Amino acid sequence: MRGVHLGIGVAAGVTAGVLGVGVLAAVGGEEPRTAPVPTATGTGTPPAPQGPTPIPPAPYLHLGWGHPPDVKAVMDATGVTAFTLAFVLSGGGCDVTWDGRRPLDSAPDAAAVKAIRDAGGQVHISVGGWSGRKLGPRCRTARAYADAVQKVVDAYRPDVLDFDIENDDELRVAAVQDRILNGMKHLKTANPDLRLVITTSTGKKGLDKWGERLIERAAELRTPVDNYTIMPFNFGGSTDMYADTVAAAESFKALLQRVHGWDDATAWRNVGLSGMNGVSDGKETTTPRTWTRIRDWASFRGIGRFSFWSVNRDRPCAGPADGSSCSETAQEPWEFTRITAGF
Repeated sequence: MRGVHLGIGVAAGVTAGVLGVGVLAAVGGEEPRTAPVPTATGTGTPPAPQGPTPIPPAPYLHLGWGHPPDVKAVMDATGVTAFTLAFVLSGGGCDVTWDGRRPLDSAPDAAAVKAIRDAGGQVHISVGGWSGRKLGPRCRTARAYADAVQKVVDAYRPDVLDFDIENDDELRVAAVQDRILNGMKHLKTANPDLRLVITTSTGKKGLDKWGERLIERAAELRTPVDNYTIMPFNFGGSTDMYADTVAAAESFKALLQRVHGWDDATAWRNVGLSGMNGVSDGKETTTPRTWTRIRDWASFRGIGRFSFWSVNRDRPCAGPADGSSCSETAQEPWEFTRITAGF
């Protein structure tokens, strides 16, 4: 539910409340988890890779929400080599914290980063999300915004910074959009090897006018974006998450082509997908089989980033459904992460 505000940065309307207990029974007869080869929208010879190097698949992990798992255990069980740690928020004004509550050097966050790095993995960090106090409207200038986020870079030297621009205070205010986009330019200048991602919400038919403005304005300001990711869920209802995800991605790819003049292969390489495992707040269900189909289609198309919200939820429900710690759909522990790692 997008109206819930928990004081923390939960992606695309995720809540920590109970989402209903009838879903497991409804999906208990899920079809075998084998994915067919892409059809209709994915036939023939895949396009030759163009554009930026793909970003390693890095599902979101929120250490301040629900019952977060041990990162090393998940890496060992799934083969995943990167996580997107969420979320950097305002602790008041333009001061940066984890979830608006924990200092940057807090023990669980520092320990998770060390564990990922010790295992040879990559650390991606997300700034923003849906809930909580955002830096965009609270930092008065682009330089102040960049200086705030630079503290995160200095503390953890992430491989990727993900700017999750979906909250109304950031997405639907032109001046704040521009502040973030110009701040990203400062960050790239100071950290030329740091890869920058924009993540935003989408409908089945593509972005709304504010989402389109964000993409257009990034091009106009020459913001150095390494990947543009959409979140294809919470569509307002879906009976076919595969078809609706493909439709949203194709619309988004066309928007990138219109804005940048890219050919098909280059546009796809700049597209990212970040889904939601299991039951979304809109009661849409993505099963492991559906997620595998989406992954295979995305791989065929040559997209540049593949992720999901969230590892916290990537396990079956042992008791009453809890949307912060299980997916509410029939699955094996860490199954969505394992599928994602195979991208």
